[in-house]
Amino acid sequence: MLVLSSPSGAGKTTLSRRLLESDDEISMSVSVTTRKPRPGEVDGRDYIFLSTEKFGLMRNRQELLENAKVFDNWYGTPKSPVEQALSEGRDVLFDIDWQGTQQLEENAAEDLIKVFILPPSSYELERRLTKRAQDPPEIVAGRMAKASDEISHYAEYDYILVNVDVDESLAELQSILRAERLKRSRQTGLIDFVKQLREGL
Repeated sequence: MLVLSSPSGAGKTTLSRRLLESDDEISMSVSVTTRKPRPGEVDGRDYIFLSTEKFGLMRNRQELLENAKVFDNWYGTPKSPVEQALSEGRDVLFDIDWQGTQQLEENAAEDLIKVFILPPSSYELERRLTKRAQDPPEIVAGRMAKASDEISHYAEYDYILVNVDVDESLAELQSILRAERLKRSRQTGLIDFVKQLREGL
């Protein structure tokens, strides 16, 4: 499970999409949320948009791996599609915040790779939030105010990327994923392979 977290506007969604386009062995965990869709977002692809009541039912039935309230809206990760992908030997990408990451770590620390994405500067973060023109000025101001608190959780992550250039950040992210896949503990069938080598087969 590969987690990408960042303050809003630092580029985790762009990096997530680019990684998915470049790697067939990883699939996206699609979060459920109670917020309204932004322009261009597709239900079931970007998020699964739910009523507050339906989200509450999923939480009460323990059908979510993690959930958190962010900017007055609930977000969560449905358990069943993630378990299905992992059982098929696929990696799963999560675009979630530090609260969700902490919950995932409580449940599956050994299977987790945590990457935090930082903007190159506060000025650039505000510029990106304003440029995407998806939120009114008061929402942008709220996201900027919350960014400092989100950034304070960087030390809880395994890897830190400063997203100056999206192509460079993508290459670094791909390197992290390749290295983690090569870890002895993650290579399925390795014990049998080594046994055969030692027996001269």
